[in-house]
Amino acid sequence: MFTGIIQATGRVARLTSTDTGVRLVVDPGDWSYTPSLGDSVAVSGVCLTYAPHADDAPGCLGFDVIHETLAKTKLGTLAEGDRVNLESCLTPTTPMGGHFVQGHVDTTASVQAIESADGEYRVVVHADAAMMRYIIPKGSIAIDGVSLTIADVDVASHRFAVALIPTTLELTTFSDLKVGDAVNLEADMLVKAVVHNLELVRRQVTGDSQT
Repeated sequence: MFTGIIQATGRVARLTSTDTGVRLVVDPGDWSYTPSLGDSVAVSGVCLTYAPHADDAPGCLGFDVIHETLAKTKLGTLAEGDRVNLESCLTPTTPMGGHFVQGHVDTTASVQAIESADGEYRVVVHADAAMMRYIIPKGSIAIDGVSLTIADVDVASHRFAVALIPTTLELTTFSDLKVGDAVNLEADMLVKAVVHNLELVRRQVTGDSQT
């Protein structure tokens, strides 16, 4: 479990293909956090298990990323040198500054527009129809692991926007984003629970057995 409050950005130091996926090694820069074997770390919103190898560069963080994760997230598109957002797992004493983020990415989406005017910076994202049912005005969304408030929703065009403050641009990888880039999306788990249960009730009422 995470909060979506990014603690550092790192860079991909090495990507190596393996039988089960890829070996991802991240240079965390000056991040002071040192995980223990088996700890969870969110890498651009994806919950990964810290699994160090003897051949990892000193000070780097190593992860084994399986094919399923590569297929469902944008980690499969990373290249050496790319920046990633980093967050350690939530503890009982962690300030809850964002929202509950599981690190279980729902889907990837694409950046449709980046707007900067009158001191406001907005990112417009295009998501698929299945994801849009979880996107609600002023609700929460995790984009590349960053907890954000949804500013605008256009259901018909499958688009939504988030407004970013300068601190977010400074402390995360959002300043690197370009139109067309892929991003990881995770909807608010509370919204997903509500939608899921409403769907179950609807099926019971209508007799619809489709999943």
